[in-house]
Amino acid sequence: MQKTTQLIVLSRVCKMAVWIQAQQLQGDALHQMQSLYGQHFPIEVRHYLSQWLESQLWDVIDLENPQEEFKAKRLLDSLIQELQNKAEHQVGEDGFLLKIKLGHYASQLKSTYDRCPLELVRCIKHILYTEQRLVREASNSSSPVGGMMDSMSQKYQQINQVFEELRLLTQDTENDLRKLQHNQEYFIIQYQESLRIQAQLTSLATLPPADRQLREPTLLSKRATVEAWLTREANTLQKYRLDLAEKHQKSLQLLRKQQTIILDDELIHWKRRQQLAGNGGPPEGGLDILQSWCEKLAETIWQNRQQIRRAEHLRQQLPIPGPIEELLNDLNSTITDIISALVTSTFIIEKQPPQVLKTQTKFVATVRLLVGGKLNVHMNPPQVKATIISEQQAKALLKNENTRNDSSGEILNNNCVMEYHQATGTLSANFRNMSLKRIKRSDRRGAESVTEEKFTILFESQFSVGGNELVFQVKTLSLPVVVIVHGSQDNNATATVLWDNAFAEPGRVPFIVPDKVLWPQLCEALNMKYKAEVQSNRGLSEENLVFLAQKAFSSSSINPDDYRGMTMTWSQFNRESLPGRNFTFWQWFDGVMELTKKHLKPHWNDGAILGFVNKQQAQDMLMSKPNGTFLLRFSDSEIGGITIAWVAENPNKPGERMVWNLMPYTAKDFSIRSLADRISDLNHLLFLYPDRPKDEVFSKYYTPPLSKAVDGYVKPQIKQVVPEFTTTNPDPAANPTYMDHGASPVVSHPPNYGIYPPMSDSMLDADGDFDLDDTMDVARHVEELLRRPMESQWSGQQS
Repeated sequence: MQKTTQLIVLSRVCKMAVWIQAQQLQGDALHQMQSLYGQHFPIEVRHYLSQWLESQLWDVIDLENPQEEFKAKRLLDSLIQELQNKAEHQVGEDGFLLKIKLGHYASQLKSTYDRCPLELVRCIKHILYTEQRLVREASNSSSPVGGMMDSMSQKYQQINQVFEELRLLTQDTENDLRKLQHNQEYFIIQYQESLRIQAQLTSLATLPPADRQLREPTLLSKRATVEAWLTREANTLQKYRLDLAEKHQKSLQLLRKQQTIILDDELIHWKRRQQLAGNGGPPEGGLDILQSWCEKLAETIWQNRQQIRRAEHLRQQLPIPGPIEELLNDLNSTITDIISALVTSTFIIEKQPPQVLKTQTKFVATVRLLVGGKLNVHMNPPQVKATIISEQQAKALLKNENTRNDSSGEILNNNCVMEYHQATGTLSANFRNMSLKRIKRSDRRGAESVTEEKFTILFESQFSVGGNELVFQVKTLSLPVVVIVHGSQDNNATATVLWDNAFAEPGRVPFIVPDKVLWPQLCEALNMKYKAEVQSNRGLSEENLVFLAQKAFSSSSINPDDYRGMTMTWSQFNRESLPGRNFTFWQWFDGVMELTKKHLKPHWNDGAILGFVNKQQAQDMLMSKPNGTFLLRFSDSEIGGITIAWVAENPNKPGERMVWNLMPYTAKDFSIRSLADRISDLNHLLFLYPDRPKDEVFSKYYTPPLSKAVDGYVKPQIKQVVPEFTTTNPDPAANPTYMDHGASPVVSHPPNYGIYPPMSDSMLDADGDFDLDDTMDVARHVEELLRRPMESQWSGQQS
């Protein structure tokens, strides 16, 4: 809706002041502009109401929808009122004459269009469109009119202008056809007259010679006159027929060109946007504009087809030797090809089935016929069938090889009747409860895994138009589908879908994609997917992409230009493990997305997570900052892990500083305690890199403290500690001891409480990383102790 409004506003702005520029036209352009006006719409009305005319929303009225007549009538009434107001304000001698003239025009327009206000809208739209075109052509698109129009509105206007030209051509051939029919009917009458004269001449043989000599000269003269007229008129009719056929050829050429723009450009672009939307790209947009264009095409094609059939009927009714028969056959064949291409191309999938499809799981899809309403297909609603087929079967189908009854699995609830929705004028089939019961896999090639095997859902139907004049069998294929049987396959299946959606080319053989792509192309796809999955406007920065390139290519370069010409193969993306790891590049990246989406989204949006930083980079960044400065980075060694790196004193070497790395957190950890609460627990973390106090960044996400116990029981609470960095909080309210009847204590100095033995062994691993499992064992041990009867821990204490 917002986009439509934007286009309408833009259209209004573009039309403003067109009349001022139209008056500057010269030569042929000026003549073309002047020819737009006449009794149907006087040029004086255009001149005196130019600003009002250019500010009205003529484009929002659908001329093919009778329900829009009310809007058109209001515009007609407003136009007449504006003319009357203009007339009333005229003064002086010249004003008196203009007053009479404008009043006359008001009455004339009301008389002409009161019963058909949509024709007024059609007339004015044609005038404004043509003026804009003439102005733009005269100034080579450098005028303010051309400059203010974006490419989309220009394209839409060009399409609408062609439709207007087609309407005029169709109207012209209709007039010529009626004239031809009238002349032919008169010719037949005269031909019958010649037969009557011939019969009279024949009957003279039975008369006496005197009577025959008296009457024969007159009849012979009449016959000669009629036959001469018939000869001339036959040549004239033949010329009319040839002229009409040539006009139809011109109409069909323009129709085919317009249809190519709409189907091969606009509809293909829509399908490409739909495919990219599967990777998280912007929504593909509605089909309303496309449907309106396709319906106009269908209506114009059908009108021309009916005209060609009537011309053929006239030829059969009165055969005249000549080339017209072959011409009409060619026209009929061409128009049938055009309408067949339109119908088969506009049978589309409005809502795609899921591209990662799990067996025994319900899924939905919607199929739509863009010209169904205009061709009255809904009068006998067709049924649509869905079948899953393999990549090889899809290739055979497009080659028109016999694949009848071939399928690669069984889909439940795979038949649906198309329904016509009166309010929207759409004809569609909504599959609401499909389920893939079983799948039949083909032999895999080389290193290909089951999650690289592509299928597609074939939707097919059959229906007739024009009272069974034409019968169409229509088919359309869904985007590639990867079938899985277990959730653990989802990650790799998504990689296959992402690569296909991003790098498929229009018109490809199913489902061929390049084996390698330029790194910047892959970056664009990854960024699109990341923003969509995390539902964030904060995408991947250039620094993030350099980090990913370093990981993908095992490189240490920090210059983005070094990677622009590099290519990444599918094997590097999701077949081969990263060096020293047991997972692929995609598996690592997908793990980061999943973790961020489920547990870290607000912190990513706040800019609190640097994320794409390796251990050495983190060390270099932190060593120049005060002790207690920390940052959050995604783990290099674990899928879906994030770690905290911070700078602090080395407890074993006083005066020496070093960077510490906590063992990575995973989604499992955050299901126990959130990232913000864990950061709150660690008192040695003071500033988020570069210098933001941690509470300023994270406090709004802290879990509120638990309420005091009211029945004498202590409520346990898990808190995280890093023993080597545990400090006593001087504020007892902020860090309650075990004896408080509130939250369980932060475990700061275990020996002081005697709950578990002193920990003499360090929890740091060989690389200086803390083992999170050990720290969580401590927390779980505390929680277990808190659940035991209090007498077993402290004698004399009441439970």
